[in-house]
Amino acid sequence: MWEVMSFGERPYWDMSNQDVINAIEQDYRLPPPTDCPSSLHQLMLDCWQKERNSRPRFAQIVSALDKLIRNPASLKIITLELGALSQPLLDRASPHCGAYPSVAEWLRAIKMGRYEDNFSNAGFTGFDLVAQISAEDLLRIGVTVVGHQKKILSSIQGLTPQTKPATAAHN
Repeated sequence: MWEVMSFGERPYWDMSNQDVINAIEQDYRLPPPTDCPSSLHQLMLDCWQKERNSRPRFAQIVSALDKLIRNPASLKIITLELGALSQPLLDRASPHCGAYPSVAEWLRAIKMGRYEDNFSNAGFTGFDLVAQISAEDLLRIGVTVVGHQKKILSSIQGLTPQTKPATAAHN
């Protein structure tokens, strides 16, 4: 369902099998594809439950899909893309941006080193600037693969608390 809703995007992008296994063991689940109805992503999450007995049975899945088809308005509720990034790809205990000497090192660490020049040429050379980057910024600087955008934004979200000055988030 995730691949259909993402129009054939490759799940887990260019992560190695071991990286995927580690992420799944840390309770990472794929974010909803762009414009994916919340109800369908929730069904995906239900099917991805770690405990086999907690997953819906086939008849329950068919029933859920039938209810959605009979109530098409429910398919208009879309999960906001950035809201979907609540579970970062990186280990929750991963080091903050101070662990990386440069933006280029960070990009290589998340296996997105191919975009080093893009970031540098666009002026995103410090973590204070990277922390403010948006999906639109990524598209503008040449990160056009949706999976790569999500991976970078997920990692940025993990870095953001350490890069922004103390704000209401600490209250």
